[in-house]
Amino acid sequence: MPYHFQIFSVLNDLPNNWDEIVASKNVLLSKNYFEVLQNSKPNNMECYAVAFFEDENLIGGALFQYLDFQLHNTFQKKNSWCDVKNFLGKKFTRNVLVIGNNMLTGQNGFHFNFDKISASDFTILLEKAVQEFQQNFKKTSLIIYKDYQKSVIEKFNKENLKNYFQFSVQPNMILEINKNWVVFEDYLAAFSKKYRDRAKSARRKFNGLEKRELDLQEIEIFNSELNALYHNVAENAPFNTFFLAENHFFSLKKKLKENFKIFGYFDHDKLIGFYTFIINKETMDTYFLGYDKDLQKPKQLYLNMLLDMVAFGIENNFEKIVFGRTALEIKSTIGAEPVDIYGKIKHSTFLINKLMPKIFPNIEPKVEWLQRKPFK
Repeated sequence: MPYHFQIFSVLNDLPNNWDEIVASKNVLLSKNYFEVLQNSKPNNMECYAVAFFEDENLIGGALFQYLDFQLHNTFQKKNSWCDVKNFLGKKFTRNVLVIGNNMLTGQNGFHFNFDKISASDFTILLEKAVQEFQQNFKKTSLIIYKDYQKSVIEKFNKENLKNYFQFSVQPNMILEINKNWVVFEDYLAAFSKKYRDRAKSARRKFNGLEKRELDLQEIEIFNSELNALYHNVAENAPFNTFFLAENHFFSLKKKLKENFKIFGYFDHDKLIGFYTFIINKETMDTYFLGYDKDLQKPKQLYLNMLLDMVAFGIENNFEKIVFGRTALEIKSTIGAEPVDIYGKIKHSTFLINKLMPKIFPNIEPKVEWLQRKPFK
């Protein structure tokens, strides 16, 4: 097989034609985005890129993320059971290699030119790169292939990955934007009365607040406030594998420019909330947000953020909005639909790996939720 690969620990050393071959359909695989990861990654994360070649021709690329759990408490709630889980996690899962992007939900981990390589060969080649990483870069307790839709996970060479446990966790919530929605009011008109009234009520509670897009200079000015609001939300999550670097939003805006948007909510010039998203060709990928916990309920900040993202998507003719795998029920109330996503996981210890089908549900238990159907 004439295929070979090279692993890069310095992401700006990638081949000159990387963006043309690997990132032509996904900004989250671009050199600019990788430079953001290089300069503003979480303190417990290291990022690597893998270039795949047929002879001397670049035919694909992948993102590998190494996470050190010795530097981070995964379970955030302040109680004795979480302390126990953090202790056990650090003892048996010291570090993880993620084939994909642990900072977003979705298939953002690799791209291959399938005119140049078969579906079976690409998974063999990808796994060879994983094993090379384990032998010559960092050996990890866990290896995780992350966030693939069913049509993609079925392409993986089952014999090649027979020691991996296939899993599915919370779905990715995606809103397909109807071409008949020319303005935001068209979208609201498609709701049943119950959900239309709910959206209008949230909008009324938002009265008196100012919303505006922040430019690069304003992101720098409000940097400490943005980080404080982000941590209000991030530290309240029951399961969390990293915290963003303080300069992350500034770095994203500087490198991605108009492909990264951040909108702030202000109450008499005080920043009380914000949301972000990445423009990825015809798709909006929602990113991180934050808000003042005391104002979240009375001002319905989170629901208003979701509605504002939909309004932006409609007004700017996007095809879909990827909302991710958190807060499933409220996202379904604004029309997002669940799309199942899958992964594969393997532990370096043989016995633990054999027990993975029983262990995994306790690592990330399935969330019970009720899907809402807001449209008529």
